[in-house]
Amino acid sequence: MSDPTLPAAPRTGDLAAHTPMMQQYLRIKAEHPDTLVLYRMGDFYELFYDDARKANRLLDITLTSRGASAGEPVVMAGVPVHALETYLARLIKLGESVAIAEQVGDVATAKGPVERKVVRVVTPGTVTDGELLDERADTTLLALCRDARGRQWGLAWLTVASGRCGLSQCGEADLAEWLSRLGPAEILLADIEVPEAVRMHPAARTVRPAWQFEPALGRRKLCELLRVATLAGFGADDLPLAHAAAAALLAYAERTQGGQRAHVVELAVAQASELLTLPLTTHRNLELTQTLRGATSPTLLSLLDTCRTGMGSRTLRLWLTQPARERGTATARHDAIAQLLGGPADTLRDALRGVSDVERCVARLALRQVRPRELAGLRDTLRALPGLRERAPTRSTLLQQLHAALRPDDAILQRLAGALAEEPAALVRDGGVIATGHDAELDELRAIGQHGDAFLLELEARERTRTGIGNLRVQFNRVHGFYIEVTASGLDKVPADYQRRQTMKNAERYITPELKAFEDKALSAQERALAREKHLWEALVESLQPQVAALAALGRALAALDALACLAERAATLGWCRPQFVNHPGIDIERGRHPVVEARLAETGGGAFIANDTRLDARTRMQVITGPNMGGKSTYMRQVALIVLLAAMGSFVPADRCVLGPIDAIHTRIGAADDLANAQSTFMLEMTEAAAIVHAATEQSLVLMDEIGRGTSTFDGLALASAIAAHLHDRNRAFTLFATHYFELTEFPARHPRAVNVHVSATESGHDVVFLHEVQAGPASRSYGVQVARLAGVPGAIVRQAQHTLEALEQQSREGAAQVDLFAAPPPATSPAKPSASLRALAAIDPDTLTPREALDALYRLKALAKDDPA
Repeated sequence: MSDPTLPAAPRTGDLAAHTPMMQQYLRIKAEHPDTLVLYRMGDFYELFYDDARKANRLLDITLTSRGASAGEPVVMAGVPVHALETYLARLIKLGESVAIAEQVGDVATAKGPVERKVVRVVTPGTVTDGELLDERADTTLLALCRDARGRQWGLAWLTVASGRCGLSQCGEADLAEWLSRLGPAEILLADIEVPEAVRMHPAARTVRPAWQFEPALGRRKLCELLRVATLAGFGADDLPLAHAAAAALLAYAERTQGGQRAHVVELAVAQASELLTLPLTTHRNLELTQTLRGATSPTLLSLLDTCRTGMGSRTLRLWLTQPARERGTATARHDAIAQLLGGPADTLRDALRGVSDVERCVARLALRQVRPRELAGLRDTLRALPGLRERAPTRSTLLQQLHAALRPDDAILQRLAGALAEEPAALVRDGGVIATGHDAELDELRAIGQHGDAFLLELEARERTRTGIGNLRVQFNRVHGFYIEVTASGLDKVPADYQRRQTMKNAERYITPELKAFEDKALSAQERALAREKHLWEALVESLQPQVAALAALGRALAALDALACLAERAATLGWCRPQFVNHPGIDIERGRHPVVEARLAETGGGAFIANDTRLDARTRMQVITGPNMGGKSTYMRQVALIVLLAAMGSFVPADRCVLGPIDAIHTRIGAADDLANAQSTFMLEMTEAAAIVHAATEQSLVLMDEIGRGTSTFDGLALASAIAAHLHDRNRAFTLFATHYFELTEFPARHPRAVNVHVSATESGHDVVFLHEVQAGPASRSYGVQVARLAGVPGAIVRQAQHTLEALEQQSREGAAQVDLFAAPPPATSPAKPSASLRALAAIDPDTLTPREALDALYRLKALAKDDPA
């Protein structure tokens, strides 16, 4: 725990009173006031003052004080250099940003503190280190810029670790959907009121100066990075708000990468109208990437993702969360999967096992942050490309395009193979990175150290012969360097040219002119070899910069091949079919299945999944679904949505046959839960989501409504459910699956020609109910709520009382009045009635100014006027 008695952080205004080292630290801290600064001191990174207290609280590391500066103890906490990545990962996960200040000066020549500077800033959205990244998910940085009226937003996003950049503009109402689609780890904003959608999102928020959001600067930076004169070719020329967001985005990316230019190899301009609309509620209710409890499995993505590489997994996630409405891309993927089925997918997947993460390696190469073993992985991947090309079929347009991208310049492999050691060290500073034979000077310097052992053995033998000291030894340690050790028994034979270096308890250590000359040469050669190797490494990295674009294209091609081979494997393993797209409206699914539930049943031995048909078209746009709890209504609804989504992303689908017309959105209202953090009850949340759906749904939307109206009283809920169903049927005309326990709604199709009744079947066995999970035509006969309560373990006494009460209520209902017509049109709204003469006279009276007599007279006049008022 932090100690409240320790001094607060000093102000940086008066540095003269501080020690030289603390002056240096405080200058660095002033440049990064909102960031934890890790200040390198020997084998530790230290944090001071408030940073130390914060690290103590977040990481549970020891807080202490040591020495004094400006007359106060220096509060500090530290982490070992070798454990830096572990602590960084924890801080990034907590949403913190960290500036790393390294020693860049020469300790030997420094006067005062060794020079230090911030070499990189690690933030949640700009991480590039593989140790800190999720291998199978992108880490996205998003910048937002609002117009002066607060109605429109510009979006610019960048995946620093892969170089993918995107632009868009949207209204504030669409901001939540974009945040759900992009899933940013960090959001950049000017110092403005944070919109609700951003406030609700779990991403870290970073405030940037308003002057950085400059449209002209953003346009110019993008043109420079993409090496183009105009953004018109990308469809990005007329997006001023997105350009402004891009200016702040790229400036921040450069600042966090030690001043290196942002790595951008791909620019996508995304319009909401071009993508399948998947609101945040749909992501959550369909459990696309997270379960309702926040776990990553079992989800649709966890079932789909059997990719061999991390970049393949990231591509698959992108296809799933950002499918296009236009069918051309999905159809091309269907064609490719069809060609990969039946063997090619398996051989291709085997070849992809040894492929490194080219996307992230190339991004780090462009930022000059790549490590030796990452380049070695790239080299090995390039070596494997000929075999991979042989296994990749080319019998579809998409596969041909990807195959063509698997032919980078042979000079890249030649350069890497010639320069890199076969198994390089992890870090350049450790040496052993550059291959023998690549550089004559380096080979000569290395030879001095390698041949030194033979020289030392020869010297030891020669000195033993010359002195007659049989146990004389030539040794080395880091403190005293090379020395000749003579024990006490041989001290009387020590020659005059031996110079004492160290006295031990039972021995003396000496140096000779010959040994001293070798020491100078050997130690100098080692330092010079490391310096030479560092120079050669930097030259290698620089020589590869012109190849970054080609290598990035190779990475994208490998990732897409991996994702396609994965989808082909899933289709073959799980028995999925190719969907067919048509231009006329409709959803025609034969023996459709919920992919995740089916897989879970197979894993647990829970029996076969019951497949069901779904048919919606221009004449049948709504299914009113009734049936018992646990009968499978929600599963059936979700499986239809998942089949539509899988087809749109370019996957085969879990069905025997699937024909789909145009679909522009999937809207869902499923489940009930309070949003206590935002003071929204179950019913308020239900109505908010329902309102969003009826405002947004179109004739080409798929809408899932599950038990709408259950969060309030029976009459209120029934009234609202019937009105919402009527609006979706008559106004939106969307393809709608409307599940309900209100049996009164089974009369809906009788008055609404494009609606039909279906139910999930169940049967009674004694006092129990058996769920058949089969969707059949017509309404359900009952809900079986009491039987479900018995299955849930409700005590028998309660069940018996509930059954008795249910029978009484059903009897009362049968004897009661006829059912209200829920679907009759409401009476026309009437305009307010004109006030009567007596009311106008009453409004003109000021009672505070009347005498008792005047008040009595006014009362008589009002009474007389009231006789003529309409009834």
